Amino acid sequence: MTHVLIVEDNNDLAFGLRNNLEIEGYSVSVAADGPAGLDAARRLCPDLIVLDLMLPGLDGYRVLRQVRDVGLTMPVLILTAKGEEADKVLGFRLGADDYVTKPFGVLELLARIEALLRRSRAPSHEAAVAVERFGDIEVDASTRSVRRGGADVGLTPMEFDLLVALLRRQGAVASRIQLLSEVWGHSSAVLTRTVDTHIGELRRKLETDPSNPRHILTVRKAGYRVAR
Repeated sequence: MTHVLIVEDNNDLAFGLRNNLEIEGYSVSVAADGPAGLDAARRLCPDLIVLDLMLPGLDGYRVLRQVRDVGLTMPVLILTAKGEEADKVLGFRLGADDYVTKPFGVLELLARIEALLRRSRAPSHEAAVAVERFGDIEVDASTRSVRRGGADVGLTPMEFDLLVALLRRQGAVASRIQLLSEVWGHSSAVLTRTVDTHIGELRRKLETDPSNPRHILTVRKAGYRVAR
């Protein structure tokens, strides 16, 4: 049975999420603060973590950082009452896979969870890409590594998958909807700034001048493409 860990200090919200997930057939554990959530993540190794950012004891950012630092790779969906883009960017930089902003609909949250789990279990297509190069960037799909000018670049799992999805198109344009579906498993009905935020992070890490990118390009009203 798929196991989901909820780390949320609002008892009513945690209770409602647990009930809805259990109705859908998930096994659910709940932690009410940051230290308990981190302990449960390490001890239980759930298939997915739903993580609130505003937690007592240890905030969600620090929980997420420590989860990734110890090598846990399960999908993490962050819940945030904050609407600021900077908060979402920080979550992605620390290794979050997706986010939902409070207040949210339960059906939306369930759809996001199902999409992340489906993607995490899907067969990998990376072997078809092999080693790709553009500019001074080298992408090795077999080792999920990226080098820029010979130096290693640390990408989050979603950033790497997004880069591979763009490279796979050999310069053709990929729409936001296509990338959401391919990388995150979202249906076309789910519109978020997730793709744009991750594109910004790829440019920050891979472009010499992120504000004037040479390789990871925006095609107005169409999507994104990689130019070599």
